[in-house]
Amino acid sequence: MNTTSTKRIERVAGTRDAIVNAAERLFAEQGVQAVSNRQISEAAGQGNNAAVGYHFGTKADLIREIVRRHVEKMEPLRERMYASIKDSKRLRDWVECLVVPVCDHYDSLGEPSWFARFTAQIQFDPQLRSIVEDEALRAESLDRTVDGISRFMPSLPEDVVAERFRMMQMLMVLTPASREASLAKGEPVYGSSWREAGGALIDAIVGLLEAPHHAQELAGEHHDDHRLRGQMRLAGDIADLPFKHDASVYEVYEPPVTW
Repeated sequence: MNTTSTKRIERVAGTRDAIVNAAERLFAEQGVQAVSNRQISEAAGQGNNAAVGYHFGTKADLIREIVRRHVEKMEPLRERMYASIKDSKRLRDWVECLVVPVCDHYDSLGEPSWFARFTAQIQFDPQLRSIVEDEALRAESLDRTVDGISRFMPSLPEDVVAERFRMMQMLMVLTPASREASLAKGEPVYGSSWREAGGALIDAIVGLLEAPHHAQELAGEHHDDHRLRGQMRLAGDIADLPFKHDASVYEVYEPPVTW
C-alpha cells in the first residue's frame, strides 16, 4: 500500500470518527429525532452536509455504529468477569458481571462523556431501541450473564420475572444517564467514581431481584380501591416525567429529553 492510499484511509477514518463523536454528543443532549444530518456534519467539522449519508448511510446505520463501538469495548471486560464467576452460586456475582463492565467503560471515557445519555435517548425511542438490543445480542458474555441471573428466580411467575427484568433495564439505563448528566453540569453525584456508583446500582438490582413476590395480598373492594388510588398516583407521577408509558413500551415525548 502506497503512502497516498494510507493517508486517504487515515483521513476517511478520521472523518468517520469525527462524525460518530459529534452524533453521539448531539443525540445524547438533544434526542435523536431533533438532530439533523446537517447538524451532525457541521459539528464534525465537515463542509459537506451529505457526509453522514456518504460515510454511514442512514441515521439508523450511524446509531448502530455508535452502539457497536461501545459494545465492542465492554465485551472483553465482561468476558473476563464471566470467566471468573461462571460457576458462582451468588446472585450478586452475576449482577456485578452485568454492571461493572458498563461502569468501568464509562470511567474509561473520561469527562465529559455522552454515551450513557445517548443510550437513554435510544432506549425510549421504540423505533431505534431494537438497534441497541440487536447489538447487545451479539455480545455473548452479556447474553450468558443475563441467563445466569435468571436462574436465581425459578420460583417466581414468568410475568413477574419479566417485569423485574424491565425494571432492572430501566435502572441500568437511567441511573448512569442521570449521573453523566449531573457530571456534565458540575452537579454533585453519588460516589467518587463510576465503580463506586456502580456498587450502589448493584445493591439496588440485587434487592429488586431478591424481593419477595406478594401476590393477591389484597382482595375485594379494598384491593380494587387500593389499585385505583395507586394507578392515579402513578399517572400523576408519569405526567411529571419526560417519558410516557404506553402498555409495555416507553416513548419519548416531543420535544425529546434534553440532558
